[in-house]
Amino acid sequence: MRIYLSCLLASVLFVISVSVPVAAQQSNTQATPLEKVKARVAKLGVGEKAKATVILKDGTRRKGYIGQAGSDDFVIRDRKTDAPTTINYADVVKVESNKGHSTARNIAIGVGIGVGALLAVIFITIAHLD
Repeated sequence: MRIYLSCLLASVLFVISVSVPVAAQQSNTQATPLEKVKARVAKLGVGEKAKATVILKDGTRRKGYIGQAGSDDFVIRDRKTDAPTTINYADVVKVESNKGHSTARNIAIGVGIGVGALLAVIFITIAHLD
């Protein structure tokens, strides 16, 4: 019993000593919301393939593609009318990508439909055998 308790205490002390420096490192690397928005816009890029939905602080949403990105603001062009809207990074809550479904998601949807159809055929066959 003493060996068990001493091993448990040693394990707890080890975990505490390792987790404190990791927690300290994480707090230093956190970016401000403004930096996160700038990084997200930079990651999406510029052009018609850089489709995005921008959620502003006043609750409105702008959908389109990023036409131009500067140091203080960026331009999003509307999907349908191609009208430009200049948005300051400080006014943005969130930038979401509108790339559509990924290939893996499309494959998963296809497999799900196939499995569902197979199960339906099996259940219908079993029902007719009775």
